[in-house]
Amino acid sequence: MGFFGILLQSIASVELIGFSFVTAWVFGREYIERTIKDILALLVSRTYIVAAKFVVVIIWCLLLTVILYTVGLLMGWLLHIEGWSFLVLKHETCRYLITSLLTILLCSPVAFFATYGRGLIAPIGFVIITLITAQFLAVIGLCPYFPWAIPGVYSVSGTAEGMQIYTASYVILILTFIIGFMATLYRWRYADQH
Repeated sequence: MGFFGILLQSIASVELIGFSFVTAWVFGREYIERTIKDILALLVSRTYIVAAKFVVVIIWCLLLTVILYTVGLLMGWLLHIEGWSFLVLKHETCRYLITSLLTILLCSPVAFFATYGRGLIAPIGFVIITLITAQFLAVIGLCPYFPWAIPGVYSVSGTAEGMQIYTASYVILILTFIIGFMATLYRWRYADQH
């Protein structure tokens, strides 16, 4: 598996937790601080508010992606891991970025749970349940069809036997993002937010 394989596999889980926390914070903090009524009183469409929050989440997640990968590479360099070359670095960086983008797609359901639960507890609980479920589904081989396991499967798909990603996996991820985004938008537009 090598250094990059372990780095990619661990980052897939760490990013899921980190990105989910960022999303929960961006969408849930108004409820915690009791400022939601002030935001809803603005003369800005709720659709724009939700879209802007998702842009902020994506920017923060991309920033975290760069930081995590830089720290991972720095640790590998400090430990004098052998077998590095420009081609290996280029290939693994591409895999890392794709894994990160797949993980970012999973933020929209977390945003819905932050909005629905009006805080941080519901979305973080949701993420913990999805991580536990992904571990159980790995045993029976259903990870390529469970959205929260797909980035992890992608990160090891070239090296681990039986862990293959399919076209349906990408479709499932995109549908998960769309459903989460639309549910969050619906909740912001039509739910009673008092």
